[in-house]
Amino acid sequence: MAKFLLVYYGGQVEPDADPKTVEKTMAVWTKWFADLGKAVADMGAPTQLRKLVTKSGVKSVGAKPVAGYTILQAENLDAAIAMAKSHPDVAKGMKVGVYPLAQM
Repeated sequence: MAKFLLVYYGGQVEPDADPKTVEKTMAVWTKWFADLGKAVADMGAPTQLRKLVTKSGVKSVGAKPVAGYTILQAENLDAAIAMAKSHPDVAKGMKVGVYPLAQM
């Protein structure tokens, strides 16, 4: 099985959101992870810091470009893409980048 990094763009509930909204969102994500079962190698986490490190220094990143990540195991890229497409927040506008991870 190969591993794939899913990077989430948009679709994240802000930390100061209504607790009921956060609870509903977490329930959707929890069900999706449960449906994927053993394919989930690392549930990941939402991102919080907005800093970009370059050779010329550290800068604040304006809008949060990356909302979070997950690592999945799948037979191939097409299978990983199918899993990403099944995420319920994709229908709400969230974008998911699917990146094969090199075996080292």
